[in-house]
Amino acid sequence: MNAYALPEFVRPDELAGGTVVVIDVLRASTTIVHALEAGATEVVPCQEVEEARAVAARLPRGGVVLGGERRGLPIEGFDLGNSPEEYLPGRVEGKTVVFTTTNGTRAIFRARQAQRVLIGAFVNASAVLEQLLRQEQIHLLCAGTRGQLSRDDVLLAGMLVDRILRQGDPDYQQNAQAVTARETWRQAFAPPADLPAEPLAPQQLAEQLRHSTGGRNLIAIGLDDDILAAAQIDRFRSVPEMDPERARIRLR
Repeated sequence: MNAYALPEFVRPDELAGGTVVVIDVLRASTTIVHALEAGATEVVPCQEVEEARAVAARLPRGGVVLGGERRGLPIEGFDLGNSPEEYLPGRVEGKTVVFTTTNGTRAIFRARQAQRVLIGAFVNASAVLEQLLRQEQIHLLCAGTRGQLSRDDVLLAGMLVDRILRQGDPDYQQNAQAVTARETWRQAFAPPADLPAEPLAPQQLAEQLRHSTGGRNLIAIGLDDDILAAAQIDRFRSVPEMDPERARIRLR
């Protein structure tokens, strides 16, 4: 089981044959889950703004929504930004979402040689965990923020590593970044050994996310509400999965 704090820390060919969870808690992963849960038929990730516009132009008019951000803000001419709770049934149900973000969609393309590419966030953490417990080669790929490690992604990676080791094989081999991610999670939230674990409240998690690179950036542009939306652990039970050949993300 391997974790990578940034996409640049792993070559695409090293992910071949394994199951990759792409993690961009603030906010692409969270937003993709919201969009599909709101009834979008699929999400088409794109790396560049003009690429997204071109893809949308080839799809039937009225059946496509352009969404995404640059520097955290909505893109001129796009229908939606990258705030999870913008993606409501009235806006995306029955439609294809063509989506581009600064960090998350680039991380998704980094994983295209993998056998399976799952989209992970705190809002679907347990559902992702259920998929990982059946896999032999696990890679947790954090998107980071503009080339910088971001604590929000590392915390989710650490939570998944911790749960896999406790619920699956405790001797599962880990790389150094997986060990560090687990330690980061446990230092933030593990109770003392003599106390039982209690459910983690969204406000507790949100407070940690606010101190991440991505969290500070969102606060600076007035999007603090997106942090609390991303901290709703297990709000959903679905796992978006990308078809690596077609680069289309749908619910399992």
